[in-house]
Amino acid sequence: MPPPTRLRRAPTVGQMARRRFLVAWTKRLLPLLALGLLGAVAFWPEIEGTEERARVAFRRTMQPRAEALRVVNPRYQGIDELNRPFTLTARVGQQEGADEILNLDAPKGDIVMGDGAWIYVQARTGRYDKPAGRLDLAGDVTIYHDNGTMLLTERATVMLDQGSASGDAPVAAQGGFGTLTSEGFELTDRGAVVVFTGQAHAVLEGGR
Repeated sequence: MPPPTRLRRAPTVGQMARRRFLVAWTKRLLPLLALGLLGAVAFWPEIEGTEERARVAFRRTMQPRAEALRVVNPRYQGIDELNRPFTLTARVGQQEGADEILNLDAPKGDIVMGDGAWIYVQARTGRYDKPAGRLDLAGDVTIYHDNGTMLLTERATVMLDQGSASGDAPVAAQGGFGTLTSEGFELTDRGAVVVFTGQAHAVLEGGR
């Protein structure tokens, strides 16, 4: 036989030690990897169930909230504590949440007094607390009495059930008596008396 083209070198002592080290650790790692795979197979259904429950809980918490109730041209009618009828209308009414509190656009209201007199109110915006019978008005608030008296202010609160009103913003009034300005007003005695609060200035009819 022809001689070999190259001679194989015998492994050194260091190479033999490294090989014995790798073989020993391989014998230890293979059983651990096998146990890991068996555990993953055994617990895989539980992992999937946990993920599914997490997805279901997420969907439940992220449900959208119901939109606010919006009514075009709402109309509310009632009677006060003396059985006098009142009416409240608006261009748009919007109720947010379960409470009977409505935000009104261009609200208008009127009430008939016991002596047959008629009071009318209007404003740009309003907030009607139905359980309390309270109407908060803002923006070009006008209160008109059918005796010819008219009050103009920027803010006012009307208690529909009581037939009263008040405001702490500057007010201008005019009527058969002349003209008057003040820092606020209170309409009391169920509309029979108007008290002008704060500093007031009046110009009476006839220059008196």
